[in-house]
Amino acid sequence: MSAPRELRLPQALYAGEAVDEALKRFDAFATFERRTEAEHWVVTVQPNHPGAARLRQLCGELQNFALGLTIRRGGTGQPS
Repeated sequence: MSAPRELRLPQALYAGEAVDEALKRFDAFATFERRTEAEHWVVTVQPNHPGAARLRQLCGELQNFALGLTIRRGGTGQPS
């Protein structure tokens, strides 16, 4: 099993609801823990299947999906 990876998603770019929805969508592939810091959503990703290349791909797909949802919803709701 691959070691967990931590993603730091800037709140200025990602809506929290979009991050939550992306985590639900990808829960078949990994276990996620999300916490909130001052300027970031921090997500720890523990893949369900071994392979570092798959973990990189999973993290990239998760980030892209959450960003797409944010854009579709009209942004983060935070001032720039």
